[in-house]
Amino acid sequence: MIDSAAPAPAPAPAGVPTTDAPPVPSAPPFPHRDLLTIQGLPAREISVLLDLADSYVAQNRKRDKKTSLLRGHTLINLFFENSTRTRTSFELAAKRLGADVINMTVQASSIAKGETLIDTAMTLNAMHPDVLVVRHPESGAVKLLANKVNCAVINAGDGQHEHPTQALLDALTIRRRKGNLDGLTVTICGDVAHSRVARSNIYLLNTMGARVRVVAPPTLLPPAVERLGVTVFHKMTDGIGDADIVMMLRLQSERMAGCYIPSVREYFRFFGLTYEALRAAKPDALIMHPGPINRGVEIDSEVADDIKRSLILDQVELGVAVRMACLDLLTRARRAG
Repeated sequence: MIDSAAPAPAPAPAGVPTTDAPPVPSAPPFPHRDLLTIQGLPAREISVLLDLADSYVAQNRKRDKKTSLLRGHTLINLFFENSTRTRTSFELAAKRLGADVINMTVQASSIAKGETLIDTAMTLNAMHPDVLVVRHPESGAVKLLANKVNCAVINAGDGQHEHPTQALLDALTIRRRKGNLDGLTVTICGDVAHSRVARSNIYLLNTMGARVRVVAPPTLLPPAVERLGVTVFHKMTDGIGDADIVMMLRLQSERMAGCYIPSVREYFRFFGLTYEALRAAKPDALIMHPGPINRGVEIDSEVADDIKRSLILDQVELGVAVRMACLDLLTRARRAG
């Protein structure tokens, strides 16, 4: 006999995604239609994104990873530059939330035939997507496109400007290992001049109370970089001295016009991360890299593969959770309407 008075199943703990409901039903508002930049976001809004992403980590480790949260919604990945991690991560995030995903290959599209960015935006807008994820080689291009469409737009990297979701996943990676960002010393090493990852991380880390340093030869630093709120070093061991986090950047040769370093071999000698250089950091200092890694150029293979200190694979895993959180928050107004 069925006991009609049996108690109802206990609700899922707060913040844990279920199959049909938003993971955080009463999450504080994120008052933006788009995510184009980290610059200007207050700490409370960054925390909202990180807290929600944190709840998606457990969901992504379950056998059944899919929800129906974004069922009926469409995401378009529009990448004008090649990408493996970011594009795949957004595609996986959207599919795990139940959305339909379209990956546009720019080389095979009308853009390659001479269509302007504005015409492309208007064409896509007419298809009524819910989210547009855009990577573009020119700084500011994603903002221009966002002004021409009605859907949410996420900047997946524009020129040398910003890469907001990379900074968010880096922050979540650090927070889960160190407990907090406030008070940590984070050293960013390498090609800062051409790195949108570096800029987004500098903005976020400063906002969240970390102390940020940069280490690079003068040719690989943007003009007046100190104005971003960083301390500049030109010697590796000085820059990573007593650091909690050492974040390496690759040489972005595709953005370089001219000679910025004497040779790759000499660059690695003075600015590559080896165990010898890492001795200057704190004994429990952790290593990060946004990828792709150039082994023997900016980082030694042994250091990159150190399972106790390297967070590189953690960054890849948590990138999916961060992008799920972004898609969730940016579509809440549409889902409620």
